[in-house]
Amino acid sequence: MTRPVLDHHIDGAPWQGAGPATQEVVDPATGEVIAYARRGTAEDVDRAVAAARRAGADWGRRTPKDRADVLLAVAAAVEEHAAELVDLESRNAGKPLGLAADDVAGTADTFRFMAGAVRAQTALAAGEYVEGRTSTIVREPVGVVGAITPWNYPLLMAAWKLGPILAAGNTCVLKPSEQTPLSTLRLAELVAGLLPAGVLNVVTGDGAVVGAAIASHPGIDLVSVTGSVRSGQAVAAAAAATLKRVHLELGGKAPVLVFADADLDAVADGVLFAGFGNSGQDCGAACRVLVDAAVHDDLVARLVKRIEAMPVGAPSEGEHIEMGPLVSREHRDRVVAALERAFADGATAAVGGKAPDGPGFFVEPTLLVDIPDGAACTTEEIFGPVVTVETFTDEDAAVVAANATPYGLSASVWTENARRAASLPGRLDFGTVWVNDHLAFATEMPWGGVKSSGYGRDLSAYALNDYSRTKHVMVKHQA
Repeated sequence: MTRPVLDHHIDGAPWQGAGPATQEVVDPATGEVIAYARRGTAEDVDRAVAAARRAGADWGRRTPKDRADVLLAVAAAVEEHAAELVDLESRNAGKPLGLAADDVAGTADTFRFMAGAVRAQTALAAGEYVEGRTSTIVREPVGVVGAITPWNYPLLMAAWKLGPILAAGNTCVLKPSEQTPLSTLRLAELVAGLLPAGVLNVVTGDGAVVGAAIASHPGIDLVSVTGSVRSGQAVAAAAAATLKRVHLELGGKAPVLVFADADLDAVADGVLFAGFGNSGQDCGAACRVLVDAAVHDDLVARLVKRIEAMPVGAPSEGEHIEMGPLVSREHRDRVVAALERAFADGATAAVGGKAPDGPGFFVEPTLLVDIPDGAACTTEEIFGPVVTVETFTDEDAAVVAANATPYGLSASVWTENARRAASLPGRLDFGTVWVNDHLAFATEMPWGGVKSSGYGRDLSAYALNDYSRTKHVMVKHQA
C-alpha cells in the first residue's frame, strides 16, 4: 500500500520543502508506517516566517470582531470534520477514541472562547494621570509567533496556542511534533480558505533543525513551546540571542495528596482516569500518590482492582478501550528503563510493571509501591502509565513531600475536611491545584506552571495577554 507524503503548509498552500527528505509517521498501536512527513529545513522556516510577516500587516490591523468571526468559522470547520480528526488523532497518537473525541471538542471550544474573549478585553481606564495629559493603553499583537507543540495532545495543543495567538492579531509559524503531525496538518488544510494566506504556516521536521530555526529566527518575535524541560531550556537559550519573548509549558510530576477522610472510591476512579487515560503521557498526570498511612492498604487494593479491570489495547478495537499504546518505540523503551531503575531501587509493582509481547508500543498500567525515600521514580517525570504510591503521617509532611520536586505544574488534594480543602492549596507550589478531582480543565481558566514547569499561561484571557503587548499613548492637551 502506498503511504501518503504530507507537505508543509506555508502561505496558505502545500509546500514540498527546500529538501527532499521525509520521515515516517507511525501508528503506535501496530508499529506500522501510515504516512510520511516532510523533514523541514531552516530554509523552509525562512519561507514560513516571510509569509507570516507579510500576512501580519493586514491581520494585525483587523478589528477584534473581524478576527473573532474567522475563529468562529475555524471552530465550525473543526466540528464539521470532527469524525475525521478523531480518527487521525487516535491512529497517529494511539489515543482511545473517547479521549480523541474530547480533544477535538476541546479544540473547537478553544477557538470559540478566544473569539469571544478578544472582544471583551479589559485595561486600565483612559484618564488624566498626569495633569494636562490623557493616557490610554493600547494592546497590540506581538508580531510573528513561533509555536512548537508536543506529541501527546497534537491537535488540542495546537489549538491552545493558535486560539490566543491568532485572536490577538499575530501570525504563526507552527512546528508539530515529528511523531504526530497528521491532525495539525489536516487542520491547516481545513482552515486554508478561512484564514488569509500566511496567517498560519506549518513546518514539519525535527526539533533540532526546525525547532532550533524557529527559536533563533530574527523574524520571529515570540516563541511558545509545550514540551519537556530540556526542550524548553534549549529554546529559551536560542531565543536569548535575539531577546525574543518565550512562553513555556513544560514537564510535571503531579502529587495526589490523599487524606484519611477522603472518598477512596473517588480517589481510585480519579487516579485511574488521570494517571492512565492517555497512557500517562500527560504533564499533569496523577502520577505520584501521597496517601495517609492509615488508608494506604485500602487505597492500593482499590487501585489494583480497577487497573486490572481496565481495557487496554489498540484504539481501533472499539470505544471500550480506556488505555492505548505509548507514542513510539523509543518512548516505550524509556518508560521500561525507568521501571527497571525503580525495581533496582527497591520498588515493587502491585500490578503491571513491564511491556507485554506483541505488536505496538504498549506498557502495562503499573502501580509502584514499597518505594524508598528519594527514589527517582517519585521525583523524575516518567511520562508513561506508571503511578507511584508513598505514605505520610501528617499534613505538614504531606506538603513538604509534595513540594519536594523541581516541577510545579499541577497537584490535587483529596479530603472531606472543609478547612483543609480551603487552606491546603495555598501551601502547594503548583500552577493548578484540584480538590477532589484531577485533570479537569475549563477553557476560561488558565493552565501553566511554576519552577521547572515553565512560565506563561495557556487557555483563558491570560493567554491573550501573553501573546500581545501593551503600548501607552499619552496626549498632551493644548494650552
